[in-house]
Amino acid sequence: MEALNLPNTLCRKVDITDKNAFENAIREAEAVYGKTDLLINNAGKMLLGDLATQDPAEWKSMLDINVTGVMNGMQIVMNDMKARQCGTIINVSSIAGLQPFGNHAAYCASKYAVRGLTQTARMEMSPHNVRVIVVEPGAVTTELLGHTTDQNIIDGYNQWKETVGALNINAKDIATTIKFAYELPQGVLLREIIITDTKQDA
Repeated sequence: MEALNLPNTLCRKVDITDKNAFENAIREAEAVYGKTDLLINNAGKMLLGDLATQDPAEWKSMLDINVTGVMNGMQIVMNDMKARQCGTIINVSSIAGLQPFGNHAAYCASKYAVRGLTQTARMEMSPHNVRVIVVEPGAVTTELLGHTTDQNIIDGYNQWKETVGALNINAKDIATTIKFAYELPQGVLLREIIITDTKQDA
């Protein structure tokens, strides 16, 4: 973000599992730009592994970031959005929150959780005219795979991507889709967006 040198931008490095630090960063931005109109919970971690042998510390790390971090962000902005009767929260999940994949047990658990909490939050927030959206990308070229510590699983994942043809979609495509959903009128809600490479068949 700093390298992009975008105008009207405040960049802060925050551990989203630390709710106080997360909130302080948001309040700092709000002091400059006004109350939060859009929150995109995009931070995430993907540590693939065989459930029978994976280090439980990796499970905890993923659940803390992928689930608790998302909940922290939502809670920080929800009350202000409710009071204003306006706002949008977008949680970036994964197609792994819809269907299982080998060596994805803990990651799937975290992303199924994001889908469920987003649906529940939508029910709670829609009476207040606040939109809550879950975006579920398929295989996308990002740095996520680099989090995995088992090289055999990394190699297998890359082979799978080639097999299903999921080689074209990138982070910019996801961002463009999110921008489209956000720029719709406040009264129009795309509740759930599944976006994959056209060739991805799994």
